[in-house]
Amino acid sequence: MKNLAQSNYGSAIETVRHLKTKYGNSWNAINPESAARMIVQNQFKTGLDIAKYTAAIMRKDMAAYDADSSKYTQSLGCWHGFVAQQKMIAVKKHYKTTSKKYLYLSGWMVAALRSEFGPLPDQSMHEKTAVSGLIEEIYDFLRQADAIELNDLFRRLEKGEDVQDQIDNFETHVVPIIADIDAGFGNEEATYLLAKKMIQAGACAIQIENQVSDAKQCGHQDGKVTVPHEDFIAKLNAVRYAFLELGVEDGVIVARTDSEGAGLTQKLPVSQEAGDIASQYLAFVEAEEVAIADAKEDDVLLKRDGKLVRPTRLANGLYKFKEGSNIDRVVLDCITSLQNGADLLWIETPTPDVKQIAHMVNRIKAVVPNAKLVYNNSPSFNWTLNFRNQVYEEMLAEGENMTAYDRNNLMDVQYDGSELCYRADQKIKTFQIDGARDAGIFHHLITLPTYHTTALEMNNLTEGYFGEDGMLAYVKGIQRQEIRKTVSCVKHQRMAGSDLGDDHKTFFAGEKALKAGGEKNTSNQFEVDSKSNKVDRKLNVVV
Repeated sequence: MKNLAQSNYGSAIETVRHLKTKYGNSWNAINPESAARMIVQNQFKTGLDIAKYTAAIMRKDMAAYDADSSKYTQSLGCWHGFVAQQKMIAVKKHYKTTSKKYLYLSGWMVAALRSEFGPLPDQSMHEKTAVSGLIEEIYDFLRQADAIELNDLFRRLEKGEDVQDQIDNFETHVVPIIADIDAGFGNEEATYLLAKKMIQAGACAIQIENQVSDAKQCGHQDGKVTVPHEDFIAKLNAVRYAFLELGVEDGVIVARTDSEGAGLTQKLPVSQEAGDIASQYLAFVEAEEVAIADAKEDDVLLKRDGKLVRPTRLANGLYKFKEGSNIDRVVLDCITSLQNGADLLWIETPTPDVKQIAHMVNRIKAVVPNAKLVYNNSPSFNWTLNFRNQVYEEMLAEGENMTAYDRNNLMDVQYDGSELCYRADQKIKTFQIDGARDAGIFHHLITLPTYHTTALEMNNLTEGYFGEDGMLAYVKGIQRQEIRKTVSCVKHQRMAGSDLGDDHKTFFAGEKALKAGGEKNTSNQFEVDSKSNKVDRKLNVVV
């Protein structure tokens, strides 16, 4: 969106002036400059505008990563529009650009926090519309962030400040979102219909997994059941058709495989000829050789290498995969997905280990050289324990004396200042850099960060506020920190759109407008005018 505001503003003024001439005196109260401001402050009129714009960004970023693995991208999962808004405002404040910073929409958090049924586990039981509804909500909040920041700039311009360049080169808060469609919420037609809703809401990238829709489990839980490749390919096609129908030609499909931790399949696909994709899938199914005379009534039998075998079937009718076949299944899943329309891969892993991820990705790259991952830096991993275990093994291999460490208790606080802790924390710190370089990870995300940060902050505030600190717990732990760190919502009335609304009221009603931002507005307490303090002009708060 950089460099768009100036031309849009000028052309908008001319358009409104032309309309005023066309419609005559009845439009006399409409000010072209005011109308142009409002137009510029809302560059994206529909979710499809957003999807097309952000899809092009993702494609550009994917090409940049192919050329240089240090140019990976990142995101944090957001379960509310306000959370996404504050994240992107913070990104712009701290890094001066939103480049390579995305949003992630987690099906887990939709289930846990956004369902009308109440909190649910990640098993596709929540309403389908909750997913597309959250995408729309997120982009409403991001567009509001654009409007508020640009409105502040126009106010400063009217007061004589030289901020024209900031207006002309304004960078939007609207960034790509990778949105979780789970296993598609039904058959391929259901997947197509929901994908359309998600794209119309603004999604440029849709992540879909190869689990059975009606038995879907969180990727970090047991009991996962995968589907044959033909079924999954049909859903990849459904998503692509949805993108094409809506004109989002650059739409991105992220194909997720849960095969690493999945030991069951619901269906046995039909092989048409030896070695086809169904045959390869069937080869992973656990089976025992059986003579036809020993077959039970209604047994399901396969012919394998010239012999009859009985697939291992559980009481619930599901079939078991062979032990130790999981990595081979992951590799086949990924290659098949990339060869059938997927753009990016997602491999659910049991631990965050760059070497283990790279082992799988390198096998995939041997067939599809530009294969790239979206990787879940999941809170389901105990990162501290995992990396202390990795470093323990490394130090042991280096001949270090490890008798000071209890291998079965490495989480103990006594080790927090140790060499092992330092090395483990360094590996955690560079995990994303290392994964991007060595394991083909184009996009790093944390699925549930704001779920955990909300819980942690409520724990801390509750402990102090209802204890001896009373109101000081809020003031010292939150408000004072907001002021010191120039957090945008310290002036929460402004953040909710009060100043923006005041200006709109002035456009609509002129001097008769009843505005909220007068002398008695208590938000004025956060405005500081002192030569001894540095003031953030956007927030009018002390830094």
